[in-house]
Amino acid sequence: MTNDDGVRSEGLWTLVRELVKIAQVTVVAPDGERSAIGTAVTLFQPLHAEEVKAPVAMVKTWAIDGSPSDCVILGLGKLIQDKVDIVVSGINPNLNLGEDVHISGTVGAALQGYFRGLPALAMSAPPESRQGLDSAAQVAAVLVARMAGKNPQKIFLNINVPDRPLAAVAGVKITRLARSSHINTVEEGNDGHRKQYRLVRARLANTGDSTDIQAIEEGNISVTTLYTSLLDKPPQRLLHRLCHELNRDLERIREPV
Repeated sequence: MTNDDGVRSEGLWTLVRELVKIAQVTVVAPDGERSAIGTAVTLFQPLHAEEVKAPVAMVKTWAIDGSPSDCVILGLGKLIQDKVDIVVSGINPNLNLGEDVHISGTVGAALQGYFRGLPALAMSAPPESRQGLDSAAQVAAVLVARMAGKNPQKIFLNINVPDRPLAAVAGVKITRLARSSHINTVEEGNDGHRKQYRLVRARLANTGDSTDIQAIEEGNISVTTLYTSLLDKPPQRLLHRLCHELNRDLERIREPV
C-alpha cells in the first residue's frame, strides 16, 4: 500500500484497518505530502527509507523521502521480500476524476504496480468526507479480495466513491474518464517584486454519459479501467463480472444484522 498524501494520512490508515482483516499489508509511503506529482520518479539523487511505527499492529511501514512512484518501485524492488499480490494506492482525500488522473500521485503510484505485472487499485473519496473514506475502504477490501485471488488478472482500476455511506450509494458504474480538468484557470498577481501566477482549481464539468464525473454526481461508485496499451485493455466481461460481484458483496455488507 502507498499514497501521495504521506505516511500519516488518515485515508491511508482507514484503508489499512480494513485491509488487514483480509490480507497481510505492508505500507511504503512518502514521508510527507506529494500530491499532484503524477508519475514522477527520483533519478538524480538517492532515496532514503525509514521504518516507522505504524498505528495498526503487525503492519510493517516505511517512509520514503521521494514520490509515490518511488515508493512502489523501491517497495517492490528492494524493501518487501515476500510475494506481493496487489498494489493499492489511497485513499486520496479528494476525487481523482477526468483527465486530472494523469497528474495524480495516487494514480501514478498504482501505475507502477501495473507496469510490473500486478493488479493495481487507486482509491479516492470526496474531500473532508468521513463516510466517503469508510465507504472507499470497504469497497477496496471487496475488490482486493476479487482482484488478488487465485487467478489474479493484470488490471488497473481507478475507483471514486461519492460522499455517502454504503447504504445510500446508488450503485456501481463502469465509467470512462471525462474529458475535463479542474486545473484550467490561471490567476496573475504580483508579490511586490515580480509577477506571479497561481493555478486555480475549478469545479470539474460533466462532459457526457458514462463518465466518472456523471457517476459520482448521481451517487454511484465509479469504476474506471486504466491501461497503457489497447493490447492490455481488459475484456468487458471481466469488468462486468467484477462490478456484478462488487454490487453483490456490497449488498451483503449493507444488509442489517
